[in-house]
Amino acid sequence: MIKQNYIKLYLDKRMKRIFLLGFMSGFPWVLIGSALSLWLKESELSRSTIGWAGLIFGVYAINFLWSPLIDRIHIPWISNRIGHRKSWIIIMQILILLFLIIWSTLDPSENLWLVIAVGLGIAISSATQDITIDAFRIEQIGENEGRVMAAGAAISVVGWWTGYKIGGVLSLISADFFQQQGFENYWQLSFLLLGLIVILTSVILILIPEKSSTERALKQKENDNQIIKKLKFNNQFSKIIAWLYGTIINPLSSFFKKNSLKVALGLLSFIFLFKIGEAFLGRMSIIFYNEIGFSKTDIALYSKGIGWVTTITFTLLGGLFAIRMGLIKAMFVSGIVMALTNLMFSLLAWVGDSEVLFAFTVLIDDLAAAFATVAFVGFISALVDRTYTATQYALLASIGTAGRTLFASSSGSLVDWLNGDWGIFFIITAIMVIPSLLCLLAIKNKLKLNE
Repeated sequence: MIKQNYIKLYLDKRMKRIFLLGFMSGFPWVLIGSALSLWLKESELSRSTIGWAGLIFGVYAINFLWSPLIDRIHIPWISNRIGHRKSWIIIMQILILLFLIIWSTLDPSENLWLVIAVGLGIAISSATQDITIDAFRIEQIGENEGRVMAAGAAISVVGWWTGYKIGGVLSLISADFFQQQGFENYWQLSFLLLGLIVILTSVILILIPEKSSTERALKQKENDNQIIKKLKFNNQFSKIIAWLYGTIINPLSSFFKKNSLKVALGLLSFIFLFKIGEAFLGRMSIIFYNEIGFSKTDIALYSKGIGWVTTITFTLLGGLFAIRMGLIKAMFVSGIVMALTNLMFSLLAWVGDSEVLFAFTVLIDDLAAAFATVAFVGFISALVDRTYTATQYALLASIGTAGRTLFASSSGSLVDWLNGDWGIFFIITAIMVIPSLLCLLAIKNKLKLNE
């Protein structure tokens, strides 16, 4: 039996805020993922082209490069009125809205590179927003509230998947509706509709209270002063050096000081490799559904609609079990389950367009993905130094994204190389999780987590 006090963690008032932040983080992913992929597919572009278009996700792998600026730079006028973190999020939301409006005027068959460029703009805005959202989420919870952090990770994942799934349902169903009504620009009209979600979430965000950044700023200034003293000269140039060192070097050195070099490298390797198999599957899943005969409405109902309900349920349960068993054990279990469930897609590929098997496969996949994601988010959240929240979380999350993006971009080419043998493709994705678990096994006894 799961203890009642564990469940009460989900009722903490901070969880509503964390849910919204997760929603805002997940929503843009469906725009540059499922929606863009199917838009390109229906514009008669090849699987390889669609797969390589996914390289725009690479910005999530490098957003740590500008994450120190998010920690240190306050946006003039707006930061003082609504808060440091919220000001960055609102600016990025405005940019995403503008890019959606531009998409609504384009045709991929005529302006492929411009469509990809706008998608890249959405990705950059979303990746920058994620830096701030993750920091804002972590700062909602006290440094020593380990169980609350795990619960917050679960709620954040629920919010992320809600944003992703609702975005998927709205984009697919609205595109299908406009297409059936005879509109040739049905995808473009769908993007305009999705822009309303961006506006609504931005308005709600304004109402979330933000803690003062004074304490963080004081710690950063203290570190800067220590660097100036070591330089043994005090002028404008030394202040610039101290600022740059404190902004770029200190967040990295803090991470390696907390962990030995061996542990840190093992940890980074694990994060890089953990979700590569899931990324291969996710990048090609909607193309797979389409090729074996499911309509956009079918995909919306089973993959996005039912999948959303099951994902929420499994994420909350996964959060509770992660709290009970600890984050490290949860990572091992989720990795194994994630690999095994990929094999269900092989079965679906061999059976064909069975709606019953489709629904069951989505159910099992959502269970594994939800459990793995909540464990992963909680795991890296427990590793960060609160003085450099945005920078360190962005670095760790970016490394995980780098693995998924760099390798998964070749997913379409792999399917083509296999001559469209989806069954073998999904078996390969199941095997991909093994190296990451071996890395975690090597360092598990030396990790320092605030659980």
